Amino acid sequence: QVQLVESGGGLVQPGGSLRLSCAASGFTFSSAVMSWYRQAPGKERELVARIRSSGDSTTYGDSVKGRFSASRDNAKNTAYLHINSLKPEDTAVYYCNAVHYTFTAWGQGTQVTVSS
Repeated sequence: QVQLVESGGGLVQPGGSLRLSCAASGFTFSSAVMSWYRQAPGKERELVARIRSSGDSTTYGDSVKGRFSASRDNAKNTAYLHINSLKPEDTAVYYCNAVHYTFTAWGQGTQVTVSS
């Protein structure tokens, strides 16, 4: 079955960096558009980054441009979100999302907490 598993979250100090991973299984990963969303307590889920199936095109939310970078390795069925210059307002649960021809899937999320 379709499965997305995020990892790499944790507690990090302001200014720090993280790399989140999203391991996909159960579908043709190279055909899916992969996105990262985040949801902070009391706020709506927002789009952070999107990467096209071939990996040659990315888009980012305004609040993360220049600090976040999305990538993917289609040979490993894995998407990545590289996060730099973390701020306390980046604290949220980060979700991986896959949009394929026939379905949309979500991972369970990974918590990122930015605090000194």
